[in-house]
Amino acid sequence: MAGTTETLAFDEAGLDKWTDTVTFEVTRERLVQYAKATNDPIPAHRDGEIASPVFAIVPVFHALLAPALEVVPVSLFGKILHGEQDFRFHRPIVPGDKLTARGRMTGWEGLENGTRACVYLECRDAEDELVNEQFVTFFVRGFDDGRCLGELSPAHKLSPALRETAPTLEFTQRIDGDQTYRYAEASGDPMPIHLDEDAAAQAGLPGIIAHGFCVLAFTSWGLFEGLGIEDTGRLKRLAVRFAKPVLPGQEIATKAWATGTSEEGALTFGYETAVGDTLVICDGLAEFSA
Repeated sequence: MAGTTETLAFDEAGLDKWTDTVTFEVTRERLVQYAKATNDPIPAHRDGEIASPVFAIVPVFHALLAPALEVVPVSLFGKILHGEQDFRFHRPIVPGDKLTARGRMTGWEGLENGTRACVYLECRDAEDELVNEQFVTFFVRGFDDGRCLGELSPAHKLSPALRETAPTLEFTQRIDGDQTYRYAEASGDPMPIHLDEDAAAQAGLPGIIAHGFCVLAFTSWGLFEGLGIEDTGRLKRLAVRFAKPVLPGQEIATKAWATGTSEEGALTFGYETAVGDTLVICDGLAEFSA
């Protein structure tokens, strides 16, 4: 495990090292709770028949930071931000699933303003079949490791030219004043910056901020509704970059553009989400099976 040294550096020995597995048993009640905590109106989600796609972060949550512990010096943990998320869905999560998750750091790149690093997570069922895969990009503010090693997360950049065209879909949503408290309980994410004003202020934030995954869940069900997709199991990939925090009570506005088909034949949409003129989600990509 990396520790504090006179010269801080990421520990190369932790690269591609699998963490121990964590287990999670899915209940209908937990799926219903998560749907309610994200204001999800999709009937199958509200009834707990299948999970909201972004619920996929919940079974792997305790495996999320373990790969970083193998690589990043402990003294830098207060500088870690969640920069990007890329879900690959093999099938929806359903009640009764007994899931296992594990992760590994795949690579990092030192930059002038910080170091970005990719953690790969896999979630499997009791038959050892993949349920989903996730690429999580961390950003360590103000620390340049000076090296580029391994592999970073796959690209999903939105073409700037799309902004010059009419979007295929636009929708607005509002984050409730109590959203962070409801989401923290449903997701199992108790980070103080989402629940405590003093902790948020000490972190240099303008106040309690919404969980990034909660905002992402909003955009996912907004896409389903707006595109008229009833079978949410058609979502095969959902990738975004988190640009700015969202505060409880704010309204978010999303624009999405049809961008064709992927190599696998999935229908692809690029999207971004803003509060006023400030982008809060950039480089969004959603892929749906035809």
